[in-house]
Amino acid sequence: MCETNHNHNIKLDKNGNCNTDEHKTWNRRSFLQALGLVGGGSMMLANTPLSVSRPSPLSIALSQSTNENILVLVRLQGGNDGFNTIIPVYDYDVYANARPLIRIPPSEFINLSDDYAMPKPMNKLESVWGEGQMKVVHGVGYENSSLSHFKGSDIYANTNLQEDDRTGFMGRYFGEIYPDYFFNPPPSPPSLQIGSIGNLIFKGPESDYSFAVSDPRRLLQIIENETFYNLDGVDENCTYGEKLRFLREATNTTFDYAEVISAAYERSPEYTDSSYQDDSLGRQFRIISRLIRGGLGTKVYLVTLGGFDTHNNQIQRHQQLLTSFSEAVSTFYKDLAADQSEDWAGRVLTMTMSEFGRRFRENGSLGTDHGTAAPTMFFGPALNGSGFVGEHPDLNNLTRGGNVTNTVDFRQVYATVMKDWLCVDEGLVGRSLLDTDGGPFESLDLGFNCSGTTSNIPSDGESLSHIPTYSDSQTFINIVTPQTTHIDVSLYNIVGQKVATLANEMLMEGVNMVINVKDSANTRLSTGPYVYQIKTNNGDYSKSIIIS
Repeated sequence: MCETNHNHNIKLDKNGNCNTDEHKTWNRRSFLQALGLVGGGSMMLANTPLSVSRPSPLSIALSQSTNENILVLVRLQGGNDGFNTIIPVYDYDVYANARPLIRIPPSEFINLSDDYAMPKPMNKLESVWGEGQMKVVHGVGYENSSLSHFKGSDIYANTNLQEDDRTGFMGRYFGEIYPDYFFNPPPSPPSLQIGSIGNLIFKGPESDYSFAVSDPRRLLQIIENETFYNLDGVDENCTYGEKLRFLREATNTTFDYAEVISAAYERSPEYTDSSYQDDSLGRQFRIISRLIRGGLGTKVYLVTLGGFDTHNNQIQRHQQLLTSFSEAVSTFYKDLAADQSEDWAGRVLTMTMSEFGRRFRENGSLGTDHGTAAPTMFFGPALNGSGFVGEHPDLNNLTRGGNVTNTVDFRQVYATVMKDWLCVDEGLVGRSLLDTDGGPFESLDLGFNCSGTTSNIPSDGESLSHIPTYSDSQTFINIVTPQTTHIDVSLYNIVGQKVATLANEMLMEGVNMVINVKDSANTRLSTGPYVYQIKTNNGDYSKSIIIS
């Protein structure tokens, strides 16, 4: 068998041959996992932990949405108390009786309407509301809400109410439109998270979509020195040579990627950076603002503010958290608006999420226990006016445990954002949210829609069907089109290089085309994962396959 020494030089066997049949079932994904290059991890940027997920340039070219909208998810970790965040003034007596020691008194109100108010610690958002850039969705949750931090967080990430699921709704979305996500990291990431590592939201069925770097100091050193692994002299006819090239290419991509993030951060001008609070959330938003204005191109960001598990001493703790939250969001949009080179603020929508709300009634420790529904807050000029969406939970109709009943399914909130802000096809939204109840989820009126904006992602309607199948060590692609079209099927390797044209011909309506990948390629294909691309008159399609 072939061996490699510590300098990565390839050695032949005693007969001078390289055994290409050794380890025929070698899997590149497993190989990287075994070496610790894939999985949860982080790099450091401005002294803040940062982890990333990204697809390939090929997939971006195939599937990227034509709009430039950006979504920022703000995770209020621990279970935010919605009743002391958006105060039900319309039923204040009931509210005050349920919370005699932790209620917000009228003297501390920031009135949003005749029916609702915010507490004064959120005063930085008063101007945001006045400028028509804030909306509140009432009573967001789900039936039979879990009161567990871990389970609740998982459900809000994976949207699966029936069973444990280790994939997230954004991960399933990325996994479907970016089938070669793992194999070809791109120049800019579609999702990025700061303040927490490897959130389940971005975990797909085949990859966790978080790029891991074991030593951030080493990564920064590589960026500064511009040092990359040399690919010359690697014998790809040897199985180990193929592995070695893949490892070096993957590592070089890591260096390239970190350089792209740092470049975006450094080229963005500083405007109101100095006015961010020097706390965790302020630092996170400051980094995001610079990456957005630096043209990184990321579509989805996730930031986290912890500490909302307020079982005791809630008044002081919650007020501090709400102050940090309102300061960060307000400064963030001022920062984006200060850069007048583009309408950055108009392209960014921010929304909150938390694993659950708190019980309506206070406990005996000047706090609140784990509850059910809570409001979801949205921010940004794209909302086209401030206001409230949905029905507030009935405060006079509590469950046996003292909780309110949700009035808006959290998946409906996700579906609205995906369909009407990120402009994702409705069928793909349903699949990403595991909609098995006969959906789709009806959109909420948040003030924006995707009219005039389209996505290149094929819809569920009369679209081409393509299914990979495996039999007797052979790989097949079964293709059926609902209408006659010219079809061009190409095969790409793990580094995005085109290795073969599998078909280039007219395909008649309703005819089942079966492609034997090995026979059609007319070239030697190594064992492992590939991606095929189908180009038609009506759209492009792609999916990953395995050659055994």
